[in-house]
This record gives sequence, C-alpha cells and structure tokens, in this order.
Amino acid sequence: MAVFPTRGGEDRFSGTGPATIRPNLSNRRACAICGVIFICWCGLRIGQAQAAAPAPPSAPPTTSQSAPPSSASPSNSEEIATREEPTFKVNVRLVLVRVVVRDSQGHAIGNLHKEDFQLFDRGKPQVVTHFSLEQPGLVVASEQKGAEPSGSVEVTGENKVGPAIPERFVAYLFDDVHLKLEDVAVVRIAAEKHLASLKPSDRAAIFSTSGQTVLDSTDDREQLRQALLHLQPRPVASSGVQQCPDISYYMADLIVNRMDAQALGVATQDTLACMFQNNPRFFQEAQEVALNTATAQLSLGDAETRLALSVLRDVVRRMAIFPGKRSIVLVSPGFLTPQLEYDYMETVDRALRSDIVISAIDARGLYTVVPGGDASQQSIGSPATSGFKTQYQVSSAREEAFVLQDLANSTGGIFFQNSNDLVEGFRRVSDTPEYSYTLGFSPQGLKADGSFHVLKVKLTGQDKKLVVDSRRGYYAPKHMADASEEAKREIEEELFSEGEMHDLPVDLHTQFFKPSDTGAKLSVLAHVDVRRLTFQKVGGRNRNDLTIVAGLFDRNGNFITGIEKVLEMRLKDETLEKELKAGVTVKSSFDVKPGSYMVRLVVRDAEKQLMSAESGAVQIP
Repeated sequence: MAVFPTRGGEDRFSGTGPATIRPNLSNRRACAICGVIFICWCGLRIGQAQAAAPAPPSAPPTTSQSAPPSSASPSNSEEIATREEPTFKVNVRLVLVRVVVRDSQGHAIGNLHKEDFQLFDRGKPQVVTHFSLEQPGLVVASEQKGAEPSGSVEVTGENKVGPAIPERFVAYLFDDVHLKLEDVAVVRIAAEKHLASLKPSDRAAIFSTSGQTVLDSTDDREQLRQALLHLQPRPVASSGVQQCPDISYYMADLIVNRMDAQALGVATQDTLACMFQNNPRFFQEAQEVALNTATAQLSLGDAETRLALSVLRDVVRRMAIFPGKRSIVLVSPGFLTPQLEYDYMETVDRALRSDIVISAIDARGLYTVVPGGDASQQSIGSPATSGFKTQYQVSSAREEAFVLQDLANSTGGIFFQNSNDLVEGFRRVSDTPEYSYTLGFSPQGLKADGSFHVLKVKLTGQDKKLVVDSRRGYYAPKHMADASEEAKREIEEELFSEGEMHDLPVDLHTQFFKPSDTGAKLSVLAHVDVRRLTFQKVGGRNRNDLTIVAGLFDRNGNFITGIEKVLEMRLKDETLEKELKAGVTVKSSFDVKPGSYMVRLVVRDAEKQLMSAESGAVQIP
C-alpha cells in the first residue's frame, strides 16, 4: 500500500499539498446619514477572531509540493503526477428544492419516495436527478455510543474514547432593525426561558441584524443570557416623530416603484391636510412633497431591508462552517423586500446548498391592524384617506409576514405566527421537521438572464389532505459560473456538511502522536481503492484526478484549518491491476494541541464528479 504524506521527496504519485484553507470574515455594520439619505455599508461583525467566528473559506489555494518516496514501484511515479491546480468537470447547475409534507394534524410525513413527487419549472415537468430523505438525529457521533465511527478511525495513544461532539447548532437572529420596544421585551423573556432548556449537545449563537449584538456558537448559558440583555430596537434612522406626510415603506414602494396613482393620491391628500390646510391651490406643491417624501422613505426602507438580508446571508455563511445539524431562527416582525428578490433568493440558495434550515417567529404575536393607525398618536393626515391607509397597513403586514413564511417554506423550516406564546414558538421553530425531502434537478437550456422561475411540487397518487411546503421559485444566474470554481464550491459545501457519502471507495483513518506534553501531530489518512474508480482511457492510460480535502474542527464545531491535495492519475493497465491492488493512502498532517477535535474528509473525482465524505472524532489527552 502506498502512503503519501504532505511533504517530501521525488515520487510523482502524490497530491498538491498542503493547500491550507483559511477562513476570512468581513465585518458588517450599517450607518445612515440623515438629510439626503445616504447609506454606507461596512459589514456585520459576526466574529472577533478565528476561534470566535471564522467564516466559511473561499476556494482554497493550492500550493505545489512533491511527495516522499513510497512503496509504489518506480513505474508508478511516471503514471501519477502532481499538479498545482485541478481541472474539474461540473454538472449543469443543480437547483435544489427542499420539501416538507405534512398531514392534516401538521405532522411531517417520512414514507414517500422519489416517484411520489412531480416537480415543475415554469409549468414544465422536470426530471428529478437528486433525491434524499432527511431525518434529524439519525447521524450521531459514533464515539458517543462507545463505537467506532464509519471509516474505522484509529487513535494512537492511551485514551481511545472519542470526545462528545455537538449534534446541533442553532443561530438566533434577532431583527432589532425592525423590532419595536414592546416586542423586544417580550421576545427577550421568551428567548431566555428557551435557551435555558437547551441540551448539553446543543450549541447556540446570538446575532442581531444591526450587528450590535454578537455571540458566537457556545454552550455557556450565562453568556447567552447576557447577550439577550443587550437586545434593543436599533432602526437605521428614525426620529420617533410623526412625519408630514406620514408615508410607510409599503406606500413608498407603491408610489415610486409601482407608480400607483391611488397611493400617490392618498399621500397628496395627506400632505394638503397637514401642510397646506387643505387648500387645493397647493395641489401641485403637495404632490411634489409627497413624491419627495416617498422617495426618501423608500431609500430608508431599502437600507433597513438590505441590512437585514445581508446579515441573514452572513449568518448562513457563518453556520455553513459547522458540522452537524444547523438551523437559523429569525425573530422579526417581518419586513418588505421590494426589488430585492434576487438577493433574497441567493440567501435561500446558499442555505439549501449548505443544508441549513431557516425558521422564523413573527415577533408581533397575535397581530391586528388598528383602523386609523396608532391610537396613541393623533392623526395629522386627511380623514378621507384613513380607510385607504388602513388597507395599506393590512397589505403591508401580510407581505411582511410572507417573507418570513417563504424563508421557512423554502428551506424546510417552521413559521410561527399569530400567537403570543413565544416560549412555545421558540420551542417549535428550534426543532427542525422530523422529515424533509430534498429534490434536485438540472434545468435544460437555462439562460443566464437573472429571470425568476416559478416552481411547483405535486404529489402523485397521495392523500389530497397532505400539505406540501416548498420553495416558490428561483432566479436564473446572471452569469454562468466558472467550472473550476463551481467544483471547488461543491467540495467546500460538503466539507462543512455532516452527512456521509460513499460514492467513491474511500476510508478515513486518523492517528496521532505526542512529541511533548503541549503539542501533538494529528494525521488524517484517506485510503483509496483505485481499482474501483472510473477511468477514462486515453492513449493507453487510465485517467482520473482525485481532489482530497481534510478539515479540522474544534470541540464546538469551529473550523480551524484544512488541507487540499490532488492526485493526477495516468495509469497503465498492469499498474492498476497488479501493483496498486492494495490501494493508496494519502496523508495530511496537522500540528495541534491536546484537546477534542473532529476531522472531516471529502474526496471528489474529476471523471464522474462523484464524492465521498466521512467524519471522525479524536481525543488527544
């Protein structure tokens, strides 16, 4: 068996290595400058340091290094070479659709099969090429049950008991940009009660859309409680004084983006009443003021929505680095997304590809619209427009809640609304559905025009009382992705997943030794049965490339570092059948300190784009 470590000599049967994968996290804050509204974006500070909040790595660079002499014969070194950058083949863009099917009592159904589903893109039936049933809790670290994990993890040393690995990561995102003071107080109390009931294997993080409240994933209940105490409303810009005219974000969208004549008329009548004493001679002036106010209000509302969406996107990226079940709970009164649907759907796509479930709580509780507006404030508009403004309030509240519901439906989460029992709400949305399905299809002839595609999922021959929740659509890309970058993205997403894949004949083994009391060398070995791979015959040689990535995580699931290597194989028939019958082992080494770690191995081949992925836990005393 040939073993190929990270460093060393002249044998060409090796991989590029080590390509160190390093996290990078942008800081994100928002500030608003009043007057002519100018918004500058600086980014959310989700992490203060690598140990606190590393972001998912970008496509890892590859550093060329030769491997040491191995047990393979000299002829092998001519047939398997080292190259610096891999060339990948990728499939056509795969669109993922997560589906939750519930019965009339709201219980998720888990006994359906691929043939039970029909998927339509713009009304045209699609061929489902990817199908999986997901059931939280099935994948549990084997070490916690006293057994070796899949992949036969080997641990050198006296202590062979693996560490307790976190099973679930939940990020609680509080929308303090849109939350009102009375909502924050109720939400804080409910969240504190809920967080006190988390299991020892749970890890929780707390973020806010303003970026002012940040606590990375932890099991420290006191830190979580202190973070909740810092929550308060933080609108981008709000004077708290009723304006003349009083134009909501919803009305501003109608007036400016949709050119709604009725909404402009309502705003103009209000302006005449509060600014020109209902003098019709000033109609043109009143209309101009209404238009300017609507434009300013739209800019302010867009700024708050962009901030909320950008922070949600960053939290999704942050959660993607954790191995295990990952979910986000968005606590918000809801918000509007006019002309920001593409950004919104990009976040949904990233969550789906990272196996992250987004659930939501409507922080307004049992919400009703008061005719005429807030009774604590005297209306300064025209009495004749109060009915229209109540109608706009109702429509705005419905659309704000729809965004939360759509996020949940699109990613397989739960939306909790119309109830003041927020403690129950936190309990329900923190638990992912018992069963969910992921359907994938490759749309044919997809144009890179950024257009919206409506999706529809139907059940064939099933009880009509079953309810199907799924994403309502997706946006076509605005440009085609580079093939190599797309392949690297696939590997990256699998590296930070928790599921095991066995498409390729690969086994994971780990070893460690301690040269001192303060340091250790941890080795991750990927054993590959090359005879069972698929090769392309070119010029009498069997061709295939393997990209092998080993990732290292700490006890809380925080990503530490990773190494990428590439095996470029050009094998003669006799080498493949005889000299490599025992397989090959590619070795990656990490310098670590004593402690609990989890390792993740991902292998992808270039010929059929298949992948294998396995995890293992290591306790270094």
